[in-house]
Formats: sequence, structure tokens, C-alpha cells
Amino acid sequence: MNHSELLQRRAVMVERHVMGRNVRAESVLDAMREVPREEFAPKVLLEFAFDDVALPISGGLLLPRPSEVGVVLAALGLKAKDRVLEIGTGVGYVTALLSRLCASVYSVEPQGPAALAATSTLARLGCHNVHVRHDSGTEGWPEEAPFDAIVVHARSRHVPQMLKDQLSEGGRLVMTLGDDPEVGELVRVTRLRGNQFRVEDMADIGAELVLGETPHVGAHAGAMWRMHVGTAKGKGTAVADATLAAQVAAVAERFDSVDSAELEPLLQRVGDARVVLLGEATHGTSDFYRMRERITRELITRKGFSFVAIEGDWPDAAQIDRHVRGGSTTDEAWSGFARFPTWMWRNEEVRGFVDWLREHNRQAAQPVAFHGLDLYSLYSSIDAVLAYLDRVDPPTAQVARQRYGCLTPWQSDPASYGLAALTTRYRSCEQDVVKMLVDLQQKSPVYIGQDGERLLDALQNARVVSQAERYYRTMYYGSRVAWNLRDSHMFSTLQHLLSFHGADSKAVVWAHNSHVGDSAATEMSLRQEFNLGHLCRQAFGASACLVGFGTHGGTVAASSEWDGPMEVKAVRPALPGSYEHLFHASGVERFVLPLREQAGTKAMVDGLAVPRMERAIGVIYRPDTERQSHYFDAVLPRQFDEYIWLNETRAVTPLPTKVREGLADTYPFGV
Repeated sequence: MNHSELLQRRAVMVERHVMGRNVRAESVLDAMREVPREEFAPKVLLEFAFDDVALPISGGLLLPRPSEVGVVLAALGLKAKDRVLEIGTGVGYVTALLSRLCASVYSVEPQGPAALAATSTLARLGCHNVHVRHDSGTEGWPEEAPFDAIVVHARSRHVPQMLKDQLSEGGRLVMTLGDDPEVGELVRVTRLRGNQFRVEDMADIGAELVLGETPHVGAHAGAMWRMHVGTAKGKGTAVADATLAAQVAAVAERFDSVDSAELEPLLQRVGDARVVLLGEATHGTSDFYRMRERITRELITRKGFSFVAIEGDWPDAAQIDRHVRGGSTTDEAWSGFARFPTWMWRNEEVRGFVDWLREHNRQAAQPVAFHGLDLYSLYSSIDAVLAYLDRVDPPTAQVARQRYGCLTPWQSDPASYGLAALTTRYRSCEQDVVKMLVDLQQKSPVYIGQDGERLLDALQNARVVSQAERYYRTMYYGSRVAWNLRDSHMFSTLQHLLSFHGADSKAVVWAHNSHVGDSAATEMSLRQEFNLGHLCRQAFGASACLVGFGTHGGTVAASSEWDGPMEVKAVRPALPGSYEHLFHASGVERFVLPLREQAGTKAMVDGLAVPRMERAIGVIYRPDTERQSHYFDAVLPRQFDEYIWLNETRAVTPLPTKVREGLADTYPFGV
């Protein structure tokens, strides 16, 4: 959705749901039209962001119903000069609304990760009059009292005296009372004078927490910290941008074109790494693919790397693998990767590399393999397992058909299976697919003598079926669980491949920056998300080399919506305060930048270690909401070991494709 469509959806939400609860305060209605509720919703539930439902967030939090938010805000009766205390920041949606309605907001959140995540979101949305504190919330914020208004997002049996004491004269406290787990009574307590208070029943309302009784306190329960969102504008200014840009220009290893780039210094720093992960800042930029090809060719020919593993499905990559090792025709090889987004791997740039790899393997003593790491190929993988068993063990193939038959009704839309299993309308197929994987593993010693390569393929497809079944069920628990499962699967697949190819094997990985860069150095960690790069660093240490990519402008192949047509879109110039804007300011068009500290780079690395925004464009690109949709906070020198900058880039050239039906690859994340 573009910006105008989002505004319209919010306007309809306010008119239908908020005004429908008889909320008439214009300031509240205007704030709810302006604050982007969709920014606080989980990606997997984005389509419900404007409905009158409470959406589950990781950590047991909820994005509250808009109708009830409107009722609470109206009950507060806020004025522009008011100072407000909020107990329960949550995801920060109500906090953002309060920021629009009053002079300053002091918000307390029991969960540390939630407080950090909310602070980041609020800063990104420009809520610079908000202060967030990690604490239990039961004692309020006495050192900042008195407050003109206090709102408590929790249910209790009584109004805590300590909070009443922090009201100014004429101040209002709004919270929910009652024992009913489904609904409570919203009350407003007004301080008249001294210790005199007036209590009013305002409305019936839902509430999920019980103040002082439900222990929603983070791992560091005793710790307290305070962040002033208003200082967020200062991120990245520890070193003046102009000075830092000059330092980048001085350290940068420049090149005129992808084809002429001198890669020797980079290869020396790669050293004896066993795993090299090559990223991309978009899923549709030709220059990224071509530079990855250049580096990969050098790693194969000069350092003996054994295989390439891509952020793509195993069965489709297996067709390419057979082709590059001389086992299939070009048409057979390119019959895969035919689901949205087809251009991600079916493009001229990848085909050029595949052609080179096939030619290389003709003369190589040890052919280089081509594998897929992802898990979206549920039904293709089922077909592959059945085809293998039909050939080597027909009786077991019949058992497999019975077990996998559980998933048959959902072939055209596997995500619907996940929802059905979650709501108990349909039994989970988990036991069936796990049993099939275990059977294959147990019979491997019998099968391996017939064809080890085919056994690897069958086992991996069985793993994909098992993990994909679980993935589609977990999608509805929230994006964190599904994201972590997906990247865990990619990492375990990488480990299986390294084991299969031998103790001396080495891997080149092609995936999006979001998977390649260490998640611990980005805001993903605040959401308790991890990724492939983080897992590789944990497992391989310095033997994993993480390489990020970036661009300032040009064109990109992307869609405007899921399952939409590919478009060649103009990439907007990088936003101020981002790493991309800084690198553009260096004046160097193309460079490789070493991020591990070495002689002469300390000042630059220290400057880059101040958090900044970083851009990520996946298969969907929404320029109208670029900041909200495509930027996140990161610390680049901790995220990557090397960074490749291509200031102006162009879109990939897609191959002709007959699109297959089925759930889109990368759904619902887009990267």
C-alpha cells in the first residue's frame, strides 16, 4: 500500500471503530488518523492492522484494539501542555498517540526487550517528547511526579495509592478494574485537592495484564534504565559526518567497475575462512549479483571453495546443481524458481554465473556444487522424496504417500494449513512428516550405496518438508518465531552440506543482508530474532566472513505487493542519518570497505560503530513509505566484516517465466 492508501485505511479505521465507540474528541481522532498503527503490527498480521482486533506480539504483548485505545485516550481528557505517565509501554502504539496529544510522556515498560524495541520505533517515528524506562511499573515514576495524567495498561483490583499520589491537583488517572478475565471496568480517578479523589466509571473494556500480579518483567528485572527518545536525532553524530565520510574515502578500496575490481586485498582478509556469506541490499539489483559472482569465482578458483548455497529452495537449486555438474540440459535446469518472486533467481545475472560454473566444472577435478538453503518448497520436496523412494524402496514410498497425504488438501495454499492446524480445525501433520524423516535417516546406510548424491537430495527434501510444515504453523504465532525457524533451517542445511562435502569443504552463501549480517548488531536482536550470519559467527567464529552490500540510488526489480508483477522501480536517494547517505557523501562511486579494525582504520571503524539507519529492500519495494518499510537500526562494523558499496545500481534482467502457483518464496518477510 502506498502512503495515501495507508492514510485512507487509518481514516476508515477511526470512523468505523473508534467513532463507533462514541469517541468524539477531535484531538484523539486526529492522532489516531496520523499515527501509523501498521508500524506496530507484526508483519505476518499486517493485513489486520486496521481491524478492531488486538494483535498478538512476541513476548506475550498485544497491540490493543483501536476502539479501546480511543476510549482510554478520550477518558484522559488530555491537553497540549500535559505531562503524562504511562504504565506499560508495550509496542509503543499508545505511547506514540500520547506523544501527539501532550507535552511530554514518561512511559514505563516491565519487559526490557519490549522497552528497547518501542524506543527504537518511537524514535524512528519522530516521537521526541517521550522517555522510556525499564521497570516493573508498580511504583510509577516518582522522581518525575506530579503528572497531569496517568494511564495504566493493566487490570488491578484497586487503584494503587502510590500512583494516585503522583497525580497533580486536577490530574486524571485512567485504568481498568475488576476480576473478570474477559472484561473490566475502565475508571477515571481525578485528584480534587489534597488527598481527595473522585472515581468515575467510564466504560467496559478488555485488559490483559494484572498490575503487580502478572510478572511481565524482563530477564534483568532489577535493572532500570532510561532512554530519552528525543536524543535519537543525535545517532551517528559522534563523529561529524563530513569527517567520517572523508575517513571512509581514505580507507575505501576503490574500483571502476565490477569486472575490473581488484579483489586481492579482500581475498587476503578472507584468509582461510570456511564460510563466506555474500549479502545484497535488495533482491533485484544486477550489480549485487554480478559482484557476488566475481568474488565467488575467485573463491572457487583461488581458494578451492566447494559449493555455493543460495537463499533459494532446495529442489529448484538441485536442478541447477545437476546442470552445472553436467547432468541436465539448460531447459531442465531453468524450469525451477517459477514462483513469486521469479526474478530473484531466474535472471540473466544468475544464468551467467551458472553457465560459468558449468564450464568450470567440465575441467575441475572436484566439481563445485550449487545448493538451496530455504524451506518454501513444501510440495516440490514431497514430490522429490516420493520420486526417490519409488526408485529405491517402493514399499516405503507407499508409506510416505500415506503420511504426506495429510498435507494434500493445502497444496495450493500451505499457509492456510498453518491457520487450520493452529485453530484445531484440522489436525497437525507434524508427527507424520517427522516420522518420514526419521525413517529415511534410519535407512540411509541401506540407501547410500545406491547413490549418495540422490540420498543427500532425498534427505534434505524430507528435512524441508518437516521444517516447512512447522514453519507454516508458526507463521501465526508471530514473525519472530517464523523468522528464527527459517534462518535456523538455513543454518542447519549449511551444516549438513559442509558435513556431506567433507571436512575440508568451504561454502559461499548468497543471501540478503538481512540474513547475512549478524542480527546481534541490529534491531532484530531487540525482537529476539537471530539470523544465518549470527549463527555462523557463533559456530565458526573468525572462520566466517560476512560481506554486506549497499547502494544509494538507481533502479531495482521489485513488486508493489505480494504476488504482484515485477516492476523496475527507481530507488530513492538514501535518507540522511543512514549508512547509505554517509557512503554517498564519501564521493567514491564503488569500493570495498574493510570493517575489521586494522592499521589506520580505527578512527573510521569507531565512527561507523555509532548506530545508524540501514536500508533493506526485499521483493517488495514501497518508496512512499520508505523510512517505515525499508530502514532499520544497525551497527555496521559489528554486523559485517566487509562492506561493498555501489553508489548507482541497476535492476536485474529477468528470464522469461511461466509462473507456478503456490505461496510466495520469502513470505511473509520479503527478504
